[in-house]
Amino acid sequence: QVQLVESGGGLVQAGASLNISCTASAGTITNYAMAWFRQAPGKEREFVAVISQNIDTTFYGDSMSGRFTISRDNAKNTVYLQMNSLKPEDTAVYYCNSEIGGFAWGQGTQVTVSS
Repeated sequence: QVQLVESGGGLVQAGASLNISCTASAGTITNYAMAWFRQAPGKEREFVAVISQNIDTTFYGDSMSGRFTISRDNAKNTVYLQMNSLKPEDTAVYYCNSEIGGFAWGQGTQVTVSS
């Protein structure tokens, strides 16, 4: 059973960059398209980005395109999200999961962007 652990979040100022990671501590994610989602206080979970299992296709939510980059290292069983030009509205808990959210959700990593 896949167990996902997100890390790398923190408190940054608007305009800064942050790179967060998601590692499968149990099981393998190699054969799955993987995605990042986020949830801000009082809001529903929102799609951020997805990457195919063989790394040749990525897709982003409208407000993230051009600022965020999703990548993965299948040898390390890890998915990354490079976030540039962060805005206060990017503040949320960030989670990774399979494209359809089929794994148990991890605890996420908090990203807070101050203005």
